[in-house]
Amino acid sequence: MTLDELPVGSEGVIATVGGDGPLRCRLLDMGLIPRTRVEKIKVAPLGDPMQIRIRGYELTLRSEDAKMIALKEAGV
Repeated sequence: MTLDELPVGSEGVIATVGGDGPLRCRLLDMGLIPRTRVEKIKVAPLGDPMQIRIRGYELTLRSEDAKMIALKEAGV
């Protein structure tokens, strides 16, 4: 499952961060690091962007960027 597929109100743990070069570095710099718990808080009315909670702060991501982040279930 990827971050864009995570239902609103659910949590997951980041498994891998994809993307090329600057995009991947930007995602990692924002705290989207493997083995970090993430919660999807809400999604804009048209589905893009989405708001997530990670490491104690809220972050807004485009769906295109969220597709680069693979998740595993929070309990795993």
